[in-house]
This record gives sequence, structure tokens and C-alpha cells, in this order.
Amino acid sequence: MSPRTSPRSPHAEGSVLHALRSPKLLRTEVLAGLVVALALIPEAISFSIIAGVDPRVGLFASFTMAVAISFLGGRPAMISAATGAIALVIAPVMKDHGFDFLIATVLLGGVIQVVLAVLGVAKLMRFIPRSVMVGFVNALAILIFEAQIDHMIDVPWAVYPMIAVGIAVMVGFPRINAVIPAPLVAIVALTAFTVVGAINVPDVGDEGKLPDSLPAWFVPDVPFTLETLQIIAPYAVAMALVGILESLLTAKLVDDITDTHSDKTREAWGQGAANVITGFFGGMGGCAMIGQTMINVKASGARTRISTFLAGVFLLILVVGFGDVVALIPMAALVAVMIMVSVGTFDWHSIQPSTLRRMPKSETAVMVATVVVTVLTHNLAIGVGVGVLVAMTLFARRVAHLTETHRSVGTGADGAPQAVYTVTGELFFASSNDLYTQFQYVDDPERVVIDLSQSHIWDASTVASLDAITTKYERKGKTVEIVGLNPASAERHGRLTGGLSGH
Repeated sequence: MSPRTSPRSPHAEGSVLHALRSPKLLRTEVLAGLVVALALIPEAISFSIIAGVDPRVGLFASFTMAVAISFLGGRPAMISAATGAIALVIAPVMKDHGFDFLIATVLLGGVIQVVLAVLGVAKLMRFIPRSVMVGFVNALAILIFEAQIDHMIDVPWAVYPMIAVGIAVMVGFPRINAVIPAPLVAIVALTAFTVVGAINVPDVGDEGKLPDSLPAWFVPDVPFTLETLQIIAPYAVAMALVGILESLLTAKLVDDITDTHSDKTREAWGQGAANVITGFFGGMGGCAMIGQTMINVKASGARTRISTFLAGVFLLILVVGFGDVVALIPMAALVAVMIMVSVGTFDWHSIQPSTLRRMPKSETAVMVATVVVTVLTHNLAIGVGVGVLVAMTLFARRVAHLTETHRSVGTGADGAPQAVYTVTGELFFASSNDLYTQFQYVDDPERVVIDLSQSHIWDASTVASLDAITTKYERKGKTVEIVGLNPASAERHGRLTGGLSGH
């Protein structure tokens, strides 16, 4: 296994200079950017419809997000553009308050993302367990496939064999030629087939009108008042959180695929800055796109910022300069590409019977919870949040069961009888609540010693439980001595004891 490179290494920074000096690598980046641009067009139009805005708003957002993040982001080769998750969050603003308030929401959301990045929100990624990541990936694969179903219902019969041919090309072509991305070959071949054969099937042009001019500077016309802030702030916060979460999870996935590290903090504030830039060009905002990123990294083999930059540039050139040609691309070709992305994204190893037998049931439960909630809500942020909560709950339950209390009765140094309770394990809210019931308050002698040399006090709940135990013994005329505290536990106990309510 090759060692992981550091965030400052040439490879982790995208190896841009190396790619520019290598015709082979540069060709890979250019073709990857072209394939992603073609795949972005119908997606951006669809997300514009979800948000209730003109298709040009989503297309321009995809252009500005991709170009901006190629310079500002912390994960080379990752694609950011207009996304369904962001569209769902900001759609109510457009519906209830109009376009200017929507853009104001995007701008505020970008600023919040920058602030969160400065506060170190990216460091929270280490608290997301692997089982949640697996669930995130599998749910994403399901959602990508589910999004294609609409393009396969109530369509001419020719669509189905075209999808099958597109998939066959992407499976077989790499065995013949590994230089040209198979998705690009499938798109070009199926487009040529429909044009030459005059096959009447749904195409990109049916998804919405493509723009015929460049994006222009736009400043939202909204009152600069507290009332405006009250309207847009809840949606801006939700947009910021959803965007950062999806982007950082996607960055982590690309890290694993490419065996490199990325700068998560830079990615977080880069997303915010890209959204601010996008807002001032009248775009609907966005974040990292897992599907297009998988096309770029896995299907096309891109590894640098060049592919991300060119995806945005090609997108603008295609929709503005070659809109009439792009409109002829059959949706069947893009559906085939996204189906292959879905199949490649899903972690099939995670559902193999042998894996499920070896995996602890709690880990499987976390993965399933993440998948189910994400698919039902169509919101990756909610799914991941539920997955993390389930993982935390099961972990706390498991650790709590490792705490034990052993009682022994003997005599102290002065010959007086005493009961010694030796507590082992981690003491926190889940385990310390049961601690109160582990003592024999009536039968114990007048002196009781609680030995915590093999445990650690983690929170106020444990101190409150110890205070309650001490109080109950004192009511029966008995004394309690707590011994064996490590420095951290002693400091926490000394600071909190007596100031918390007991039972």
C-alpha cells in the first residue's frame, strides 16, 4: 500500500504543474472536465426547477461554483456546483419572498460557512464513524439511481435499449481504450445515433431553455433590516450546514479513493467563498456533488484542480456557445452515465453476507439507519445526523456495560470494619446513573471506601451520582471516602462536588 501523502505534497495539491507538463495527464483532465460539464447541464436544470428559479440560475451557479472552488477548495478534483440538497433548502425562500431574497440567503449562507470554517467545524469530521460514511455512500448511490427513474417512465421504447447500449459502452470500452473516458464515448455515440437516425427521444433541450448570454454581476435588492435577517437567516444556516457537511463527506470519500489527504478547513471556507461569489453572479448556490465527483475521479481518472476548473469553463461554453448542439444530447445517454456512477459508488462489500456476519450488529444498525433516513428524507445531512446519533447511543450503551463494581468487606488500618467498593470502567452519564444502585447501604459497616483507581470521571452526572451515594450513607450515620482518583478526575470531582443536586 502506498503511503498517504501530506496535504502539502504536490499530489495532494492537485499536481497541477505536473499535469500541465504531461500531455497524457492533461488530456485526462481535459476530457474529464468535458464529461462532467455534459453531466452537469441536466442536473443543474433539474435543480433549478426544484428551487423554483430559471434554468440559467442553476447553470450559472454550477459554472461559478466549479471555477471558484478549483482555486479556493482544499480537495483537488472534487466537483462543486448547484445541488439538489441546497435547492431543497432554499426553495421556500424563492416561493414566499422572491429571487432577491433567495440570492441574499445564498450570500449569507456563504458567509456563515466561512465563519464556521474559521471556528474549526471541519475538525468535527473525525467524529463521524466509518459505518455512517458507508451508509452515506450507499444512500447516495441509491439517490443517484432514484433520480434517473423519472427519465425512464412514460418515455418512448427506444430510450431503454439506448440506456442499455450506453451502459455496455462504459463497461466494455475501457478494455479497448483506457485513454478516452468511456462516459464521453457513450454520450457522443448515442447523440450521433439519435441525430443521424432521427430518433425521437427526450433530450437535454426538453429539460429547459439554455442561456444565451454570460452571467452578470448581481446585487439583491432587499431591505438591509433586522426583518430581512429574520427571514433569510434560518434558511442560510441550514444551507451552510448542509453544504459543508456534504462537501466534507465527499472530500473524505475522494481522499479514500485517491489515497491522498485534503485540507478540510480550506475546503469549508472555500465553499463559503464560492457561494458568496456565486450569489453575486445571480447563482442559486451549491456545494460538492458526489455524483459528478465520482464521474471525474473514478470514471474519468482526474486528479487535479484542472478538471474542476475546466468542468465549469466547458459548462459555460457549451450552454452559451453550443446550446443548440448540447440540447440534442439524449437524456438516455446521461441516465446511462449516472446509473454507472450509482453502481460504482455503492459499497457492495458492505452488504455481502460474509461482511454482515463479521460486522458487529451495532455497526450494521448504524449503516442501515443512515441509509434509510437519507433515502426517505432525500437529505444527506439529516441521514448523517441520525446515523451519528445512533452510533453515539449504541457506543455509550456498549461502554456503559463495561463498568463493574466489586464489593469486599474487611478491616481498615485501625482495625475498624469497612466495606471497599472497587469501580472499574469509564464513568459518564450512561454508566454512572446505575452506579447509585450498586451499593448495599443498609448492610455496610460504618466506614465505606470507594476505590476509583481503575476508572475515570468524565462528566457532572458521575459527580452527582457520587454525591448522592455519599449523602445516602451519611443519612444512615456512615462515612464515605473516595480514593484512587487520577488528577483529571480529582480536579473535576473537587470542582463539582457539593454543587450538584443529588437523588
